[in-house]
Amino acid sequence: MAGTFDQKLAKYAQLAVKTGCNLQPGQELYVSADVTQVQLVRHVVRCAYEAGACNVHVQWSDEVVGRMHYDYKPAESFSEFPEWRAMLLNGTAKRGAAALFITSEDPQIMAGVDQQKLTNWVIASNKACRDWRDGMDFGKNVWCIIGAASPAWARQVFPDLPEDEAVAKLWDAILHTARCDGEDPAAAWSDHEKSFHERKDWLNGQRFDALHYTNGLGTDITIGLTERHVWEGGGEVTVDGRFFFPNMPTEEIFTTPDRRRVEGAVVSSMPLNHDGALVEGIRITFKGGRAVEYSAEKGGEVLAQIIETDEGSHFLGEVALVPVTSPIKQTGILFLNTLFDENASCHFALGMGFPECYEGGRQMSKEELLQVGVNDSATHVDFMLGTEDLSIDGIKADGTRVPVFRNGDWAF
Repeated sequence: MAGTFDQKLAKYAQLAVKTGCNLQPGQELYVSADVTQVQLVRHVVRCAYEAGACNVHVQWSDEVVGRMHYDYKPAESFSEFPEWRAMLLNGTAKRGAAALFITSEDPQIMAGVDQQKLTNWVIASNKACRDWRDGMDFGKNVWCIIGAASPAWARQVFPDLPEDEAVAKLWDAILHTARCDGEDPAAAWSDHEKSFHERKDWLNGQRFDALHYTNGLGTDITIGLTERHVWEGGGEVTVDGRFFFPNMPTEEIFTTPDRRRVEGAVVSSMPLNHDGALVEGIRITFKGGRAVEYSAEKGGEVLAQIIETDEGSHFLGEVALVPVTSPIKQTGILFLNTLFDENASCHFALGMGFPECYEGGRQMSKEELLQVGVNDSATHVDFMLGTEDLSIDGIKADGTRVPVFRNGDWAF
């Protein structure tokens, strides 16, 4: 994409605001970003107001200061979510605002912190910000996550390059995978959205009862699906008909499994960056849907805190299909950031399931969804399992097996 770096950021901001968030005249926009992203955020704010936003609220953070909180504050203080912040987030959701999250964190910023503090914060924020979270989980509010290169992140991804070169290379990769390096990014995303429909329609038409995964790493697991499961992917639509893209980039087609019907073992194929701490070599064994054994070659204490967050975090909330031909996989870059790495590999998620992945789920309560197998939890953590030898069979209610993946790619 020709132009100065500032012009590229302006085009990226426009893509995020107009295509990702599909911001409407008179609507409010909430922006969450680190202080390293001032240049991009200024373009976002300008673009939002030019699109007719009634107000743009920028919530700044500094990950270095954030790390200081975890180093010095007592664990019990993380169980108390600030009332003013809960009022801000819940009020933003109630007013129908769109939310744009800009992720740029150092993958190692939280390495070595007390994991109980992180867990306390997840539980406290989930409880205090119910309207905010339900607004996104139940299709009431538009939201979008995009990536932005920072020096700390770039150094982790490209450790052998000088910092300025590493940042420039990471920005190039981000803009490329977000389809923002061409002349008309909005048109590129329109075409990309169409590419999801054929596979979603095929998967939804099969009405599989379960999926069976196997590969050479040791994954051998059967995932039961709910009777009324729905495969989603690409863009989403709010309950009032607003189309938007939650993730930029996105390559996954996903559904919510039956939390009660997962049997076998899964082994991760890529590192997981969870809240600034890396977890590698994950192995989890499920019985009756529940994670009963788990270990990690690195970051085992982090994995333990993820799974022990609450009862629901012992169960799966998502299964997602991503072929090894994914453009993100083809970059050959390990981004160490879930937004990107989950779109380079098939993955599962521990924790919260998606109401939109169950027919009529957005009109059901959390309790009703839980009764039919859609998981509930204060957390939702993706981990990658896709490999070049991954095979997935769809199993129908009569036992018929249909190839879905072979050698890490679509089989149909």
